[in-house]
Amino acid sequence: MNWIALIIAGIFEIGWPLGIKMSQQPDGNKFGWIFFSVVCMSISGFLLWYAQKIIPIGTAYAVWTGIGAVGTLLVGIFFFHDSANVFRLLSALLIVVGIVGLKLF
Repeated sequence: MNWIALIIAGIFEIGWPLGIKMSQQPDGNKFGWIFFSVVCMSISGFLLWYAQKIIPIGTAYAVWTGIGAVGTLLVGIFFFHDSANVFRLLSALLIVVGIVGLKLF
C-alpha cells in the first residue's frame, strides 16, 4: 500500500508544475490553476508522508521526485512542444533506471 501511495504521490507531483505553467497562459484561469497546484502539492506531500512510514526516506524521496521530474518532462514534450532530443530522453531514462535500482536493491 505504501508503494502505491508513493506512486500516486509522484503523479500528483506532476500536477503542481503543470498548474503553475497553465496559470501563466494568457487565456487561462490564473487563480484556478494556482489552486490546482496547491491541491496537488498538498496531496503529493501527504502521500509522501504516508509512504515514508514504511519506505526509507532516501528511497521514497528519490522515487517521488523522479516520477515528478520524468512525468513533467513528458508533459512538457507532449503538450508544450518542449525539446525531445536524444540527450534529454537518455537523461530521463537514467532517472528511471535509478528509481528501479532503488526499488530493487
